Amino acid sequence: MDISCCAWALSGPEPRALNQLAELGFAHIDVQTHTYATAQSQAAIDALDIQVRCVGLSFNMPEDAELDSPDRDMRQRAIAHVEQGLEQASRCGVDAAYVVPGEDPSQLDYFGESMLRAADLASERQIALGIEHFPGKALPTAVGTLDYIDKLDHANLYLLMDSGHLQISRENPASVIAQAGDRLGYVHLDDNDGQDDLHWALCDGVLTRTELRELLGALTNSPYMGPVSLELHPELKNPFESLRKSLHLVREILGELP
Repeated sequence: MDISCCAWALSGPEPRALNQLAELGFAHIDVQTHTYATAQSQAAIDALDIQVRCVGLSFNMPEDAELDSPDRDMRQRAIAHVEQGLEQASRCGVDAAYVVPGEDPSQLDYFGESMLRAADLASERQIALGIEHFPGKALPTAVGTLDYIDKLDHANLYLLMDSGHLQISRENPASVIAQAGDRLGYVHLDDNDGQDDLHWALCDGVLTRTELRELLGALTNSPYMGPVSLELHPELKNPFESLRKSLHLVREILGELP
């Protein structure tokens, strides 16, 4: 199983962050729309033999654009932003991208309309589109997000599962993985205190090594074929060392699995 890293875990100039990620041993990264897209960054990605695996499409959205807005024009601008991210993903050979839901559950019908259009655009580019469950937003649980995806009934909509979010919503990762089946589109790994979305290094919070092993074991026994991606906060005390520790831990546990 490949291990990716959300490149926004490291702040500063993109070429420097890329060199740091390569120094840590990452050969795979995730990016956000309109990031790591310049000729200079692309040249560094190519020189370091790094592969972009996923694009976060909701990032850097214009202020007058919302995927779940009752205003049609605002939704159209949001879809245009998503399409720009999908074009970026397509140029990089990426086969997975995702969006984050809005905050108002009463606007999920509008969000659904946007998701159906975005899923079509992603399908045209052979990119799987994920929806991330997110505590505090309109789709706060993984199980609820899977139900929502099921109701939308589009062949190109998947769940992005975030281990830290599961800790907050008190959901069991192995159960979510089993329920998702072939609808599991991507996986983020991070830790927290069980209350807030802190994106700490793995096992710096409530996550135990045993629980992480169970999660990774469930993934290896599931239909999921993608990477796991470390999504740590760039304002941690030492994000470089937090990434090093987390990468080592995931590699160690994967090496122990049958």
